[in-house]
Amino acid sequence: MKGYHFLISTLAILAFATFLASAYDPSPLQDFCVALKDIKDGVFVNGKFCKDPKLANANDFFFSGLQNPRNTQNPVGSNVTAVNVDNLAGLNTLGISLARIDFAPNGLNPPHTHPRATEILVVLEGTLYVGFVTSNGDGNRLFTKVLYKGDVFVFPIGLIHFQLNVGHVNAVAFAGLSSQNPGVITIANAVFGSKPPINPDVLTKAFQVDNKVVDYLQKQFWYDNN
Repeated sequence: MKGYHFLISTLAILAFATFLASAYDPSPLQDFCVALKDIKDGVFVNGKFCKDPKLANANDFFFSGLQNPRNTQNPVGSNVTAVNVDNLAGLNTLGISLARIDFAPNGLNPPHTHPRATEILVVLEGTLYVGFVTSNGDGNRLFTKVLYKGDVFVFPIGLIHFQLNVGHVNAVAFAGLSSQNPGVITIANAVFGSKPPINPDVLTKAFQVDNKVVDYLQKQFWYDNN
């Protein structure tokens, strides 16, 4: 149990250090700006309306439940529990968020990108094969690593990356992200599961495959594990 708490503390420190070094979100101009859904008494800042600071309380900065494993019985065998400005209002304007990722054996967090954040990942349990691909200008180089309990890996902002459980037991990882709302684009879901669908002629030429392959892929159910 002590080791678990140590890793959580380590993740928090590393994530905060990332935020201090190069947070993508604009810097706040006040102590905090608790996100507010009711705009009657709010001010619009960084995509959210802000509560009057004098009305803020401890619950605005609190989230509970990340100690609980999530259900991984789905087509990709993983489940991401995000803690961002949408469910922790006090994160607004602070340029940081968190996620718990649960993996079944052979579970995959599919290739995806965070358009607004760098991600730093620490493995709490299990063994993960992780990697990212660089941009076209860098030749689309693939960087991979097998991570074990206590290992840390960084995924640079905007680059396509993934995590695969290569162990025979469940795996758990926590990720810190340098944005209050990092966003996520799962590549397969976006390309083959868009609404409305992308014109098959575009995908046929882009992927240099037969129309039947594109048609098959566009008819699949693309599961969102977030």
